[in-house]
Amino acid sequence: MKSNQLILLLMTVLLLLDPSGLLAQWKASAFGGISIPNLTAGGSENNPLNTGYSSRLGADFGLSGSYRLSPLFSLEARLEYAAEGGKKSGVQALTTPDAVAQYYTSQGMTPPPYLYADYKSTAKLNYLIIPILADLGWDLRRHSPWRFYVDAGPYFGILLSAKQVTSGSSPLYADAGKTQEIPGGPQSFDATSDIKDQLHKANFGIAGDIGISYAFGLSHSLFVQAGGNYGLLNIQKGTENGRNHVGAAIANLGYAYRFGKTD
Repeated sequence: MKSNQLILLLMTVLLLLDPSGLLAQWKASAFGGISIPNLTAGGSENNPLNTGYSSRLGADFGLSGSYRLSPLFSLEARLEYAAEGGKKSGVQALTTPDAVAQYYTSQGMTPPPYLYADYKSTAKLNYLIIPILADLGWDLRRHSPWRFYVDAGPYFGILLSAKQVTSGSSPLYADAGKTQEIPGGPQSFDATSDIKDQLHKANFGIAGDIGISYAFGLSHSLFVQAGGNYGLLNIQKGTENGRNHVGAAIANLGYAYRFGKTD
């Protein structure tokens, strides 16, 4: 789906909330910050390949539009770039390479499904997500420029790119304790692989934030918010690499413009 189609979809969602087309209670926002994503194992197909991930750092930014239903409640739709994925560092499993499998076979042995090595690996998954959120907000006191809010709701995600970036050099081992080294010496793990075809192109999940905003002038405000998202669907197409869910903690700064009058 092209970006202009996604923008049209966002505008359509927002206009459905106000069929009269009036701008009286609309607010538009832009925001950006950091994402701290991780991959969590899901389902019953866990194996050494899909476990052991820790968080990495990425970018999170986007645009949003919200419609104010009352002084406390509003509905918000976002178009958001979200970095997902995770990383491993140290001894970790890898699928037994064909050359090593052939060595085992030539020795009259059954090759193991996994070998181990000491290297770094990062799964860099980038999504375009479209959250639809219910917002609850209130001023810290009457006529105060400070406003506290919480929001939550479902999101639909589209996978934009997926890379597996590895680095380092290490011998191969038959066990995680590195007691059974495979002949052949150290192997280079410096590589970047496109793994998008191994993953589902879409996801569905939940998202939410807590934040505080400061209003200045008649229509402007700045805000800071922290929250997260979690994908409810397994991202892999097959089970040979196990099953994982995406999720991230997020912190953003933003600017908002309200088109109509406030109470």
